[in-house]
Amino acid sequence: MKKRKSGILLHITSLPSRYGIGDFGPDAYKFVDFLTRAKQSCWQILPLNPPTLTKNPHSPYNCLSAFAGNTLLISPALLYRHGFLTKKDIQDKPDFPEGRVNYRLVASYKTKLLHTAFKHFKNKPIESDYAAFCSENTDWLEDYAAFAALRRHLRPSLWCHWPPELRDKKKSALRVIRIKLKSFIDREKFLQYLFFKQWSRLKNYCNQRKISIIGDIPFYVAYDGADVWAHPNIFKLNQAKQPPYIAGVPPDYFSRSGQLWGNPVYNWKTLKNQDYSWWQRRIEYNLRLFDMVRIDHFRGFFAHWQVKARAKTAKNGRWVMGPREDFLEKCLKNVSSRIIAEDLGYITPDVTESLENFKLRRMKVLLFAFDKKSADNPHCLENHVKNSVVYTGTHDNNTVRGWWNKEAKTGQKQLLFEYLGRKVSANQVSWELVKMALSSIAEMAIIPMQDILELGEDARMNHPATVRGNWRWQLRPRQLTPSLAQKLATLTKTYGRTRS
Repeated sequence: MKKRKSGILLHITSLPSRYGIGDFGPDAYKFVDFLTRAKQSCWQILPLNPPTLTKNPHSPYNCLSAFAGNTLLISPALLYRHGFLTKKDIQDKPDFPEGRVNYRLVASYKTKLLHTAFKHFKNKPIESDYAAFCSENTDWLEDYAAFAALRRHLRPSLWCHWPPELRDKKKSALRVIRIKLKSFIDREKFLQYLFFKQWSRLKNYCNQRKISIIGDIPFYVAYDGADVWAHPNIFKLNQAKQPPYIAGVPPDYFSRSGQLWGNPVYNWKTLKNQDYSWWQRRIEYNLRLFDMVRIDHFRGFFAHWQVKARAKTAKNGRWVMGPREDFLEKCLKNVSSRIIAEDLGYITPDVTESLENFKLRRMKVLLFAFDKKSADNPHCLENHVKNSVVYTGTHDNNTVRGWWNKEAKTGQKQLLFEYLGRKVSANQVSWELVKMALSSIAEMAIIPMQDILELGEDARMNHPATVRGNWRWQLRPRQLTPSLAQKLATLTKTYGRTRS
């Protein structure tokens, strides 16, 4: 990266939409136009994978597939425009709430629409790019489509409770299933085709306007997902193909009892023997989808927190060594310029040293800068480094205003006043931290859309260690005003982060 850049963090689900949830349709293109007017260079999103409805519902970090896309993000407006739906198909829609995603209502409505689109597709000549998509993605698409069809056919049971021949992916059993469930399997492939076709067009629109997309790779995948079913040997499972251990983190900033995520942990010995082929495919695939990627829970490559499967909290786990620099050498060395390492939480010196050795960008979060002012707090403005990305906060933090009103202690507020050289009010604090992020020496500054809008705690995206009410915040169309774009553009220019 040769120059300073800035951008906005806003997940696709949080875009405005007539159809209850943000998607790849017209409002996504309007947001790109807003970024252009605001002189931004980057748009950072959360993972696009399909979330599981168990454990942590709707979380993009608890995904059914490391490769497939979340089909709720497919735009009905674009399906109509490209002949997969009729005007009648999209006329009668529920009265979706504004500003909050109602996932149950959205899923019920969109599932019917997508089924209708598939019916129209079957009555049309096969498009050449559909056949090309299936051929180019066969290494994950065949397994995912079969898994999704089986999951629907055998619900509600987990795949480990399926008939043994299906649980163990016996070739003879799968041949029968591919015939028996052909229509369902074909539909899953078609929906993935729609997802990636719409996404590719949106990404091209961004790139033509010199806006880079920053994607996000979850470290773990859901147990009840296609990857664990298709590749059980790369996870720690017992003879019944159930996890004796699950992932989480020990007590931390977000939870006194730790965070019990529930994902199966990796069998790094097997992965190493396979030259990390599954991870290599995953990283290469994501770098085709995005211009850059943030890898979540990066410290997991060095050591992961392993908890017994029946544990009620993550308190009584243990650190288990990961592949460390061997993984970085084989999987990330040649693409390090396109990687952002999420290095928040408990970070040991070996992680820090490796991040520096491989020139991987680290994260700086200003909401952590006021806990204490010291040389060992990497989030303090004076401790930032050039090869990093600075945020006011992340999707796991409160908004700046929410933090100020509900979480910030007197000492933290006083330290902020010392940085600014004056006192500020709740009405001013969001933009003061935006300015602070833009002024940082860090090459990239990414601001959550909620902080640009000065929103409070109600607009928070996620509360770590909780499972209800998360991932629902949604932008309203009228909030993207020309004056807001101009205000951000002026500051971006002031701090030397404009695109030209």
